[in-house]
Amino acid sequence: MFNHQAEQAHRAALRSIARTVQETAGPQDPGVARAGVLSLLRSGSVLCVTGAGISTDSGIPDYRGPAGSLQRHRPMTFQEFEYDAAARRRYWARSFVGWRHLGDAKPNRGHEILAHWQRSGVLTGIVTQNVDGLHAAAGADTIALHGDLVRVICLTCGNVEDRHALDIRLEQANPGYAEAAAVAAENVNPDGDVTLEDSWVQRFTLVGCLVCGADTLKPDVVYFGENVPAERKAAVEELVSASSSLLVVGSSMAVMSGYSIALRMHRAGKQIAVINGGPSRADAKAAWRWRTRITGALESLNAELQAPAVP
Repeated sequence: MFNHQAEQAHRAALRSIARTVQETAGPQDPGVARAGVLSLLRSGSVLCVTGAGISTDSGIPDYRGPAGSLQRHRPMTFQEFEYDAAARRRYWARSFVGWRHLGDAKPNRGHEILAHWQRSGVLTGIVTQNVDGLHAAAGADTIALHGDLVRVICLTCGNVEDRHALDIRLEQANPGYAEAAAVAAENVNPDGDVTLEDSWVQRFTLVGCLVCGADTLKPDVVYFGENVPAERKAAVEELVSASSSLLVVGSSMAVMSGYSIALRMHRAGKQIAVINGGPSRADAKAAWRWRTRITGALESLNAELQAPAVP
């Protein structure tokens, strides 16, 4: 199915998907870790990198947590999507149903707090590995490292279409499908699709590109096995250079595109703090490691930041 280069990229993507994050440095006393994170925020010039954990309180599951989607679902690689028409049909059948849930998701208090910190100058910027668009919906000016599900691109001609507009076309081609399939669907996943039996996939009609008619429409997000666009990497590098410290929120940092940010900050001698529900690949590089639920932790820190510092 793949050429040699694509086969190598596909295998590397499968290794990345399967990566488990082990303990490299245990969690600290919560009070100590919280105080350390607070001191970092009070110093300002903090770059924040977020992962799926920030969105779990918006009803979107994470990838690698105890109830994460990888326990029951393997994401499709870019090579599978590019080379296999049946895989594209399977993705869009599942995404068409899952979009009803993901498209209705709203920013939670954690997203709102991070947006507030950015506006007030506590954060130099927010880089998110999520594709749900919830940081932007909360008013943050965010670098979406892996793109956003709200855009769809044609791999054949490059035409870009709004996801909501595509959804209308899919509804016209599949009247009543989403409601009927939703009854049989399971497990809404962070990348916007659901688990559907093949019989439902076979009933789904895929639409083509508005410009060239090809069936190669793809959500404008970075799949496993695909590279982050160069301009996005450059924008992240500017933020890394402009920031004095790094705060990781809700990410295991299992994927290299996110973990590399922690590596660059560490090499530059800049402090790192991690707030996450489980182990993170960045833990061994972090001065502060707070294992806790994300939204409550951010609310607690925000309450302290609103109060004057104790002399």
